[in-house]
Amino acid sequence: MSQKQYLKTIEKEIQRINKIIDRKIIKGEDYLKEARNHKLLLRKIRFYERRSFFRRLFPTFLSV
Repeated sequence: MSQKQYLKTIEKEIQRINKIIDRKIIKGEDYLKEARNHKLLLRKIRFYERRSFFRRLFPTFLSV
């Protein structure tokens, strides 16, 4: 799986979790588990975006 596909999969999962959280908020239920998963997925996206940013910024240093 390429990095783009991986990030797209994570984004779809975040959208799915957001819908679940919204339903639970409306029902007045606890959504702690979903919030943790959402936070973890956001960290993954930020990690990969940060890596690609530094690769673009310093291409010669990272290829060595």
